[in-house]
Amino acid sequence: MSTLRFKTTINCANCVRAITPALNGEPAIQAWEVDTTAPDKLLTVHTDLGAAQVEALVKEAGFEAQAV
Repeated sequence: MSTLRFKTTINCANCVRAITPALNGEPAIQAWEVDTTAPDKLLTVHTDLGAAQVEALVKEAGFEAQAV
């Protein structure tokens, strides 16, 4: 299990609600959180997935993510 961090376009509570089904629905993600108060809107994910796989999940939900 690793901890990955991403700069995202998830910038408000409604965005968090929109991405929740995608991230909660992935069995390989143990936990996640988004700091919408940080300038880079940091998404932290505890997972066995690779960064590219998490970025793809975020993109499918309508947002952008870039590993930092």
